Amino acid sequence: MAAPCGRGALPLVFVGLCVVFLTYNALLSSRSGLLPLASSSFPTVTDDSHDTASSSSSTSSRRFGAAGSAERRLRPFHTAVTASGSVYNTWQCRVMYHWFKQASRAPGGAEMGGFTRILHSGKPDEFVDEIPTFVADPLAEGDQFILTSQGYIVLNRPWAFVQWLQKADIKEEYILMAEPDHIIVKPIPNLSKDGRAAAFPFFYIEPEKNEKVLRKFFPEDKGPITQIDPIGNSPVIIEKESLARIAPTWMNVSIAMKKDPETDKTFGWVLEMYGYAVSSALHGVGNILRKDFMIQPPWDLEVGDAFIIHYTYGCDYDKEGKLTYAKVGAWRFDKRQYMVKPPPRNLPLPPDGLPNPIPQSVVWSCFVCKYITLVKMVNEATASIPDWDTYAAG
Repeated sequence: MAAPCGRGALPLVFVGLCVVFLTYNALLSSRSGLLPLASSSFPTVTDDSHDTASSSSSTSSRRFGAAGSAERRLRPFHTAVTASGSVYNTWQCRVMYHWFKQASRAPGGAEMGGFTRILHSGKPDEFVDEIPTFVADPLAEGDQFILTSQGYIVLNRPWAFVQWLQKADIKEEYILMAEPDHIIVKPIPNLSKDGRAAAFPFFYIEPEKNEKVLRKFFPEDKGPITQIDPIGNSPVIIEKESLARIAPTWMNVSIAMKKDPETDKTFGWVLEMYGYAVSSALHGVGNILRKDFMIQPPWDLEVGDAFIIHYTYGCDYDKEGKLTYAKVGAWRFDKRQYMVKPPPRNLPLPPDGLPNPIPQSVVWSCFVCKYITLVKMVNEATASIPDWDTYAAG
């Protein structure tokens, strides 16, 4: 990422003004009962200094967790996935929901409660009867220019969560924020603990490296920059009450970041992830960093103890079985091949001599699962979803 450039004393003045304006505004709208704060106003937080979650130090909030911690009672969480309604998002959601159902029914899946696709297109689609869906409005017209002129559709994500949390009847007290391109490979327990959320640490989220830019949104009086964890909003398991406080701030911080040229240039496509990380810190919500939360092929070659496969990167191999990242290989799987039309059933597997992106040696105890490789899991899902051939044919 580009290094932030200096602007003299201007950032100090900006920070001073930001601190003054750190107050929540009411979310009102004649259309939906909700409205994002004006993007020109700096997002702020209430004083959470006495909350349980904020009592942990930055050291404890960045504690790395391990799999298998036992709980005396079940703490169900609700899985929520945001989607735009595009063909690209929709087929991923259908595959993701298939594997959610498989995991939640398996031994060890007792804490996997309900599921909601938060559809931020503003209108229902043909899959609302297949996938439990909450229809959210997109951003208000004043902020649509960011989406239409700059193509940064993910800014709808935090605003969609604000609406869902305020309007939906969510039975569970915890939320798992996931994404359409997540495949759940085994049942997920509630990994949060003692008021801290559980989150995956991303190597490219670097608060200390980008302190100068982040101080525009996380003033020095809020604490050391190390209080910002290297996370995005997903995957995260968090108390519903904590997320309800974070979400409006996340929305407004993200919009403010996008409208600031220096911040936008520095963070690029991960800007909204930084927006969540900053907002979590502003509200004093610590995070247990779980490296075992998910894997990201082709960089991760083994499932190990992971719960999720995140297939955000393309997988390309040459005839010798070597990864050819950013170059089309002899065999490939890349979700971006299916932007306009869904993938067909029975995607080809790597030919003989080429390695599978995910080894087939992992099986779930007491759960019949023949397909462990990424492509095999996609194939099993599409084989199980009725009428997929017609759907993929367009």
